[in-house]
Amino acid sequence: MRDLSIYIHIPFCVRKCLYCDFLSFPISTGNEKTGKMSGEDIESYVNLLVKEIEEQSILYKNHRVISIFLGGGTPSLLETVQLRKILEQIYTHYTLSEATEITMEMNPGTVTEEKLREYITYGINRISIGLQSANNEELMRIGRIHTYETFLETYRMARRVGFTNINIDLMSALPEQSTASYRDTLERVAALGPEHISAYSLILEEGTPLYERQDSYSFPSEEEDRQMYLMTGQYLAEHGYHRYEISNYAQEGYECRHNKVYWQRGDYVGFGLGAASMVEETRWSNPPDRGQYAEYVRTGCVLSAGCSGRMKPPESPEMDRSEQKRTAELSEPEQAAQPVCPQRHQITIHEQMEEFMFLGLRMMCGVDRNVFYQKFGQKIEEVYGDVLQKLCAQGLLLKEQDCIRLTERGIDISNYVMAEFLFD
Repeated sequence: MRDLSIYIHIPFCVRKCLYCDFLSFPISTGNEKTGKMSGEDIESYVNLLVKEIEEQSILYKNHRVISIFLGGGTPSLLETVQLRKILEQIYTHYTLSEATEITMEMNPGTVTEEKLREYITYGINRISIGLQSANNEELMRIGRIHTYETFLETYRMARRVGFTNINIDLMSALPEQSTASYRDTLERVAALGPEHISAYSLILEEGTPLYERQDSYSFPSEEEDRQMYLMTGQYLAEHGYHRYEISNYAQEGYECRHNKVYWQRGDYVGFGLGAASMVEETRWSNPPDRGQYAEYVRTGCVLSAGCSGRMKPPESPEMDRSEQKRTAELSEPEQAAQPVCPQRHQITIHEQMEEFMFLGLRMMCGVDRNVFYQKFGQKIEEVYGDVLQKLCAQGLLLKEQDCIRLTERGIDISNYVMAEFLFD
C-alpha cells in the first residue's frame, strides 16, 4: 500500500491576526451581519467536509494513512461533536497505519480541559499551540487573541490530560521586538520542554493589516533577524533540540511526520476549502470560494478532482498548506454558485526534480544521491553538475558521502540556493 497523509482545513478563527493572509474567516459572536461565520455556517461546512472525505475515500483504497493534520484557522473552535464526526469519517473509510500521527492546531484560550480529554479519546496524539511570543506587548501588536499567561494555562492543561507530543509555534522579527525579548521567549519555551518547536520569521504579506501599518512600527533589521535565527538554533541545541528543517526543532524521536511528507514529496490529500493535494505526481486544489466549494462537493466534482480524474493543469498550482496563502471571496452560501472542478496538474519530470532539490534541501539531512537516481534514473551530477559545483565552491552546499546539504551560510541565503535548481 502507498503511504498517504491527510490535511483537513478548518477555516474559522476568533479573529484574523494582523499578519495573517491564510484562507480563514472570523466567527460571529452574535447576530451581527458582518460577513463573519455563524454557528450554522460552521455546521454546514462540517457536513460538506464529512461528505467530501467519504466520497474521496474510494480513490484511496490502496493507501495507508500515516498522518492527519487538522489546520486552519483554529480547529479547536469546533464543537467536539463536530470534530468527532470528521475523524470518524476518516477512521471508517480509510486505512490507518498502526502509528498514525494525528495533529491538531489550536490557539491558547480556545480549549478547556474537558475538550482536551475528548481529543485524546478521538485519537489525536499531537497538538500544535500557536504562542508566537512570550511578550504580551508583542502579541498585542500582531493581533493575537491571547496572553502568555493564557498560553501557559492551555499548555499545562494539555500536559495534565496526557498529551506527550506538543509543538509550540514561535515567530521572530516582530514589530518592536529586540534580540533580548526574543531570547526571553526562547528561554521560557525551552524551559517548558515541549517535544517540538517551530520558529519562523515574520513575513509581511501584502494586503494584511500589519503590512498596511508597517510604517507605524520599528522592525528588527536584517542583521538582527539573522541573529535571532542563529540564536534559535544554538540555544535550542543546548537544550536538547535538534534542527531537522530550516525552521523546525525537535527532541529525539519527535520530528513532525506530517510536515516531512511535504518536504520529501510524499502523497497527501487535502480536504476542505482551498485545501491542496498531491498524489502520484498529480496536483490539484479545492475551490477557495465558499459557494463554489459547496457546489464542488454537492455535485460530485470531488471525484473528478482526485487522482483518477482528468483535468487540465492550472497555471500556478499550489504545493501545500504553507502556499495556500490567498484571499477568498466571501460569497454567501445561499447564492447560486457555478460548480468549479479543480484543475489537475500532472507534474513534469523537471518539476519533480526541482521540488526534490528545493524541498529536500530544507531538511538538515539534505538530499540523497541514491534516492535521486532511484526516482529519476539519472545521477544527480548529470542533471545538476554545474549548479552543485558552483554552490559547493561558494561554500553554500556540502557533499558528505551520498548526502548533499546546505551549509550554515547556505541556510542564510537559502532562497538564492533553491532558485539555482530551477530549470530555465
